[in-house]
Amino acid sequence: MLERYGHGGDLRTAEEAFGIPAQQFVDFSSNMNPLGPPSGVKKALHAYADMIDQYPDPAVRGLRSKLAQRHNIDEQSIVVGNGAAELIDLIVRALQPELTTLAIPCFDEYGDAVRKIGGAVYEIKLAAENHFEWIINAEDVCAAAAAGSLFILGSPNNPTGQLVDPSHIRSLLSMGAYVVVDEAFMDFVPDESRLSLIQEATQHERLFVIRSMTKFYSIPGIRLGYIVGMPRSLSVLRRLQVPWSVNSLAQLIGESVLEDSEFEERSIRWLQQERPWLTAQLEDIGFVVNPSAANYLLLRIPKSAGLSASMLQLEMGKRGVLIRDASRFSGLDHTYIRVAIKLREQNVQLVAAFKQCLQPNETHGVK
Repeated sequence: MLERYGHGGDLRTAEEAFGIPAQQFVDFSSNMNPLGPPSGVKKALHAYADMIDQYPDPAVRGLRSKLAQRHNIDEQSIVVGNGAAELIDLIVRALQPELTTLAIPCFDEYGDAVRKIGGAVYEIKLAAENHFEWIINAEDVCAAAAAGSLFILGSPNNPTGQLVDPSHIRSLLSMGAYVVVDEAFMDFVPDESRLSLIQEATQHERLFVIRSMTKFYSIPGIRLGYIVGMPRSLSVLRRLQVPWSVNSLAQLIGESVLEDSEFEERSIRWLQQERPWLTAQLEDIGFVVNPSAANYLLLRIPKSAGLSASMLQLEMGKRGVLIRDASRFSGLDHTYIRVAIKLREQNVQLVAAFKQCLQPNETHGVK
């Protein structure tokens, strides 16, 4: 089981499972930007040698200032954390919700954070026939949106890639609910300024937006994310957060990547070209591909293959290609997998390996 620790990208486990050196895998189980990290990261690493003997800034002022400028918000509306995972845990601990609603399938750590504090989880199952889009159902919302309850929603959602219509979020807020929107992959969306709720989060005491810096800038080894909300609403998070949660190297790298606008533009262009190409290739060999606004695709395995997600993951792993068994997401069955979108050469390898697994007795060429 490659998702032993609940995530993709576990090259150590893959190495143990398949006997292939970690550096030889093509990893589609982890949703990192293949163009990264930006060039400024190496410069920051060299510069860090002269800073390592100093404590990090406990208030993360340099990075918060740059983030505030980027989003045109006040620095006091931002708390930086040790990755989005820490911030999910912090906001749940701060709000202490009795009931939290999740639209499944979604990131497992939402439910994990709620259960750690003894809270109850109400699940709204998204429909495959609607491409897992969250469409407000009056019965579900009435059952879940009591005043003081919490909704945690991904936009784009992981693993479906679907965006949440901002009007739905506003409807929940009008009912008195608290809403946390996880925008970890929003940087990959060209019109993020229209779809992101960061600006609104600074004006509404029950709305919080979480962003990750590790996915878009491909720095997962540096845990870095931030949450946006009203300063008064964030004060509890600051009290709960472990001192020096964000180390000085993470702060330095975070500041450096925000200065590289050319990298950001190049990343958007890459994804706009590569996502439709890979989607067409995968559909051509029988996969049902869920529409995605992010840098990953949720796939349904063709029935004719006679393979479950875990079986296909095993066969692909033997070929040095790692994919995510999406049946481990609540709300999905054994027919679903998730793959990242990478560079063309790597995507060609993915398609070729799929063809070997799905149609082993036939010879195909990749378009």
